[in-house]
Amino acid sequence: MSDTATSVPAPVQRPRALRFEWLLPVLIRPRQGFASIVEETRGIWLTPILLLMGTSIVRVIAAGVTRAPGELSLPPGFEYYSPEQQAQFMQAAQATSGPVFVYVFPAIIALLSVWVGWLIASGVVHFVLTIQGGRGTTLRSANVVAWAGLPFAVRDIVRFAAMLIAGQPIASPGLSGFITPDAPGIALFAASLLALVDLYILWHIVLVIVGMHAAEPDLPVLRVVASVSLVMLILLALQAGAGFAGTQLQRLTVTQPFFF
Repeated sequence: MSDTATSVPAPVQRPRALRFEWLLPVLIRPRQGFASIVEETRGIWLTPILLLMGTSIVRVIAAGVTRAPGELSLPPGFEYYSPEQQAQFMQAAQATSGPVFVYVFPAIIALLSVWVGWLIASGVVHFVLTIQGGRGTTLRSANVVAWAGLPFAVRDIVRFAAMLIAGQPIASPGLSGFITPDAPGIALFAASLLALVDLYILWHIVLVIVGMHAAEPDLPVLRVVASVSLVMLILLALQAGAGFAGTQLQRLTVTQPFFF
């Protein structure tokens, strides 16, 4: 009888889907955090995306709760509208003051913004860096951009606390307070763009640069900085354009509340 012990293969450990231990390193020590992230060959974007979805929902709920019952945001110069125009505006405002418009639709838009923004940003960053000579994969870029979005979760938490303390929604996000809300033309577009500019978007851009430099170590740092900065500027301009178009459409609803 043989005395040789039969070796038992060690059980295969499945990789964890959620990696909460990387949250603080990415925010506080980004070089160390992204050094671990770019070593992964699988998708590890679920943790930051779920966190962003959760904080987005919390922010939407806070904005709805702090909204005064029956509160209407009157457009500039409302007192100069004709009685028919004022009646049309009030009718449209009352139709959009229910829970569906206060909570459901904003929540859906917030969740779509998380997913669509992440997919577009990661795809464009990967495309531009590939043109510049990068050899990274789309999956690695998606991982980096997802984890680099953590500052937006911090911003949602800060806005949630600010709305609860102040008891009202945030009227002028970012730097939009430097331009009056009734500004016309290009000034209104500038206000939409400034509303997106704050400490957290700059923090996000820095994290994307750090993460993509870790993912593309063969590319010069200045090339990564220039490429990522250009992509983010273009995406901000497109987002500001969408906000500008939405504001213009909202102003048109004063004279024609419904399109059907």
